[in-house]
Amino acid sequence: MQSVIMAGGFGTRLRPITCSLPKPMVPMANKPMLCHTISLLKKYNFLDVTMLLYYQPEIITNYFNDGKNFGVDIKYLRPDLDLGTAGSVKYARKNINDTFIVISGDVLTDFDISEVVEFHKKKDAIATMILTRVSNPLQFGVVITDKNGKVERFLEKPSWSEVFSDTINTGIYILEPEIFKFIPNGSLFDFSKDLYPLLLKENKRLYGYISEGYWRDIGNHDEYRLAHYDILDGKVKIDVNGKKINVGGKEIIVGNNVSVGKNVKVDGQVILGDNVIVENDVIISRSVIGANTKISSGAEVLGSVLWNNVAIGMEARLKEDVIGNSTTIGCRAVIQVGTIIADESRIGAGAIVRTNLRIWPHKTIEAGAILSNSLVWGERWNKALFNAYGITGLGNIEITPEFAAKIGSAYGAYVGEGAYIVVSRDDNRATRMIERGIISGLLSAGVKVGDLGSLPIPVVRYETGNDGEAGGIYIRQSPCDVRAIDIKFFNSNGGDLLVKQEKAIEQLFFREDFKRASVDKVGEIIVPARAIEYYKTGYLSAIKADVIRKAKQKIIIDYAYSSASIIFPTILGELDIDVIALNAFVNSSKITKSSEEFSNSLRQLSDIVTTLKTNAGFLIDAGAEKLFLVDEKGKIITDALAMLIVVYLVMKTNKDKEITIAVPVNASSVIDELAKRFSVKIKRVATSLRNIIADESDNDVVLVCDSMGGFIFSEFQNAFDAMYAIGKVIEMLVEENLSLSKVSCEIPPFEVIHKTVPCSLDKKGQTMRKALEEVKNKKTELIDGIKIYLNNSWILLVPDPDEALFHIWSEAKDKSLAEGLLEIYIEKIKEWQE
Repeated sequence: MQSVIMAGGFGTRLRPITCSLPKPMVPMANKPMLCHTISLLKKYNFLDVTMLLYYQPEIITNYFNDGKNFGVDIKYLRPDLDLGTAGSVKYARKNINDTFIVISGDVLTDFDISEVVEFHKKKDAIATMILTRVSNPLQFGVVITDKNGKVERFLEKPSWSEVFSDTINTGIYILEPEIFKFIPNGSLFDFSKDLYPLLLKENKRLYGYISEGYWRDIGNHDEYRLAHYDILDGKVKIDVNGKKINVGGKEIIVGNNVSVGKNVKVDGQVILGDNVIVENDVIISRSVIGANTKISSGAEVLGSVLWNNVAIGMEARLKEDVIGNSTTIGCRAVIQVGTIIADESRIGAGAIVRTNLRIWPHKTIEAGAILSNSLVWGERWNKALFNAYGITGLGNIEITPEFAAKIGSAYGAYVGEGAYIVVSRDDNRATRMIERGIISGLLSAGVKVGDLGSLPIPVVRYETGNDGEAGGIYIRQSPCDVRAIDIKFFNSNGGDLLVKQEKAIEQLFFREDFKRASVDKVGEIIVPARAIEYYKTGYLSAIKADVIRKAKQKIIIDYAYSSASIIFPTILGELDIDVIALNAFVNSSKITKSSEEFSNSLRQLSDIVTTLKTNAGFLIDAGAEKLFLVDEKGKIITDALAMLIVVYLVMKTNKDKEITIAVPVNASSVIDELAKRFSVKIKRVATSLRNIIADESDNDVVLVCDSMGGFIFSEFQNAFDAMYAIGKVIEMLVEENLSLSKVSCEIPPFEVIHKTVPCSLDKKGQTMRKALEEVKNKKTELIDGIKIYLNNSWILLVPDPDEALFHIWSEAKDKSLAEGLLEIYIEKIKEWQE
């Protein structure tokens, strides 16, 4: 028989233990939950399995392969769009030709499916929901059936006032292929919200079967732990690997090669995985211990779930906790009730972790520390509080006023009492709220705060350090995710903080080791009066204003609703540039753009440039840091070509000078050809934003590019500045009597292609090691990742600093060769992870 397993869940409510693996792969009694689902299907002869994947699919496919080792045949599908539950099953239509079951890969159940199928056939149903009874039905779909089992009423996730039954939909269905005609193609369509209400409305053959077996939705940490208790208590019939042995008069289940020391006390059922070592005088109660775990002498593990490769130090104590893979708990550390510690964390000796905390992967708690707050960094913070963009998190969920006040206190403690910090933001209401929280924290540390209000990022950077500031902070809505907020930190020169500075602030933040000022030394808030004027004066002094004025240029600028529209027009007026302005007002609801909206903006700019016959079109991002170009013929210039155009102009206007230009290591080799022509030195830098900006500090570098619209002209300031870049591009074009299209013709053709390959966090090091071993006899460059030089081509492999993936770039003389290289190394990266 045929089955469809829904295995695409992110497991958001189970984070942080699902940060590095999809929810269906979370271990349950030392096996992935999906193993128990497949065992159930196999038991009832559902051997033809289609698995629908989405989040980190490679982890599932690599584990199960074609399913033969598990006694089933598995085919995998991954919809490109969010189609909803029913829409996703419709996506699997080509694999279905008979009665089939739909089941989630992240529930624990031992239902007798044969009984349900028999009922389904007897009723000639088009769809049968498997139902069960629960004490709290609020999180599920409540169902009422008539005496024959036909569904009469269905309500998804009711409030208590709407609850009409304790019988709920388990999300497991027996369906006929006929069901597909009620599900639209390629559209978001759910079983509970759309399909079943439609079937009820049309009085179709929708039935419900109340099963008496075990069922639990593993939706949160409590349910996860309770499910393990049910397994230990024998309430659910699943296969548990191991054999029974007697320890201290109690029978427990152990895997292969398990070592149990003397005087070990066991209370309640216990499961020990393969190669577990339990030393002398350990107390274990009602716990599941993963493979290759060591519990040192005198430790206590009560009611806890330990994953694989965990090390518990001497006399450490754990109670009702979940501990992720490869985590170390130091000697005499105490992990209090209900705490979740994710993979590869380190809890120092004697540390105390308070009740119900959440510790994300790769975190370190120092010896003797007392942790009273969760170490949470949400979807993107997988190694540190800071990333390449500063601190990023979901607004009012992860980046809250409380968080803001705490980070302000930590930064204030870092710069010291009496220091002066400027703070600014975009025009979003949420960022205004977070700014005020940060200011409160700074004031509590005795720091003087200059509140600049809403300004573009380059203006804030330029102001920082002008009046003795020790640093600056900028808060903005993320340009990539409308839900997220970025907090950017600047040093005393307006540049980004060094990594070691970020680590120092992070340490203060997590240890809460920051000094508060006495009441009479609390900081004050001032409003810097001349920040905009200071920027304008510096701009006009650095640019060749007379050259631009004489040219009488006509351009179009799309301000993207940013605060640059308040400042830049006066500068352009001073330069006698005729400007047609688009979206030249602040609108906080349009700060974030989807890729489609961004493309539409560029197309609109292109059309207007062509219609009005202007010299060029410029689109700046909401922070006024990045610049995107359209030439006088209306051609949209790619970021890679824009970088080459600006590099060419800088080389041509400095042809008699010894200069250095910094470009990322993934930039086209065409730049080296141009450098030879103009006798210019090229400096390759890492692809990450932090490293690109840091390399600008080289005094010989006149230009830094990031190949994504970012340009730093050191003659003005050491930061990306789209406003200054516009002026500089116009200046150089005028000086050389060129247009953007003419410069484009001077650039040799090139093909740089980029793709990503999934790679779990714990396999990145292994992959890099194997890559180096593979290419040891080839010419390589290790500026950022591994750049491999081949015959007239190159390939670059860079592990992403935050996500579970590798970036691969390739350049060759033609596109097909570059694509061929990519495919070869994509397969190699997959092999190197094995």
